[in-house]
Amino acid sequence: MGGGVTHEAPTLADPYTPDRGDPAYAVTHYDLELDYKVSSNRLSGRAVLDVRVAQDSRRLVVDLVGLRVSKVSVGGAAAKWVHRGSRVVVTPARPLTRGERTQVAITYAGTPGPVSTRWGDVGWEELSDGALVAAQPNGAPTWFPCNDHPRHKATYRLSFECDSPFEVVATGALVSSRARGSRTRRIFVQDVPMATYLATVHVGRYVNRDLGPAAVPVTVALPAVRERAVLHDLARLPEMTFHFGELFGDYPFDDYTVVVTADDLEIPLEAHALATFGPNWLDGNRRHERLVAHELAHQWFGNSLTTATWADIWLNEGFACYAEWLWAEHADGVPAHVNATTYWARLSRLPQDLVLADPGPDLMFDDRVYKRGALTLHALRQRLGDDAFFDMVRDWVALHRHGSVSTEAFVEHATGHAARAAGEEARDDVRRLLDEWLWTQPLPALAARA
Repeated sequence: MGGGVTHEAPTLADPYTPDRGDPAYAVTHYDLELDYKVSSNRLSGRAVLDVRVAQDSRRLVVDLVGLRVSKVSVGGAAAKWVHRGSRVVVTPARPLTRGERTQVAITYAGTPGPVSTRWGDVGWEELSDGALVAAQPNGAPTWFPCNDHPRHKATYRLSFECDSPFEVVATGALVSSRARGSRTRRIFVQDVPMATYLATVHVGRYVNRDLGPAAVPVTVALPAVRERAVLHDLARLPEMTFHFGELFGDYPFDDYTVVVTADDLEIPLEAHALATFGPNWLDGNRRHERLVAHELAHQWFGNSLTTATWADIWLNEGFACYAEWLWAEHADGVPAHVNATTYWARLSRLPQDLVLADPGPDLMFDDRVYKRGALTLHALRQRLGDDAFFDMVRDWVALHRHGSVSTEAFVEHATGHAARAAGEEARDDVRRLLDEWLWTQPLPALAARA
């Protein structure tokens, strides 16, 4: 602990994760130098944050959980700091002014692990033979110092050194790999702005297999003993990349990686240009292909287009869930309306206490958000018609590529498309429809025909 700073953290913009993020600044780039020892689960590192100051400030608050800070500097000069709980309060040698750009460097080390939240344990997770990061929504600070808020997107350089027998997969392009003795140092570069919760690293005894031909290069990292089952269950993933490209617009990144861990996982997880599955989800019976579609769709909805606040989570999960139905419609001949009516019936029997556009932190990952979000999109498709609906979606994706989105912006976008296609009455009609689905608790009726 350094130098006697006792200020409280600033008021935060996102009430869903009030213990994360500092609106006084934004990080534009993270440069991470990490060293990891698998046997002892020991992580040490130095993080350099390129910072743009958003408001005059005498201090900055950085998120970091469970790891010990040993040194902090701002603009190359030693800074005072106090680390309490999940917050490192940094006081530079001089006040910072709005619009100023500087660098915050933090040296730290410790034994990383997940943080316990109302949504379960999130962040760094030690596996039986390796590790992974599952950071959504607020687990990023378990392995690197950051300004942890979904709207803060930055580029990354990650240097990661660990024991050579282990393969390392991380968000970003692998630009260098150098073995020295019993250890290997890999450098990953992420040039596309990425939210902190979508940054990940995987350490395991994996082999890499390429899938194709696909719309982009698709790689599967998996334990060799799981290869037959996993590749069977992912056999239609290349076709999925083409189909979703037709529906949503071009795939937003340079490649796509699927990591299959040796350990079973509770749920599949998305990250930037990457998805993670436990072998229990890819067991050779193709029972969970809808989840393969779901995680792929997140590359458009959630990863390229990232919610500005967690209240807008339906824009991630509703689109990903609807993508499951769209894939079933294309690949298996099951009309999306069949899934829509099935899930509408199920939701109608559940408590009607959810506001989709602001479900609250306790319900943000409730399955009703996923399914009602998908139903909202299906109702909008019914109202607009297929051509107008998918034109609207592709335009939405292109307009906000690699940016942040909100429910308000989506409503304005959809109603604007309706007005251009059919006039002001159509705008008002679509706005009423979306208001009912997004802002009222009772489940709206679903039209009888697709």
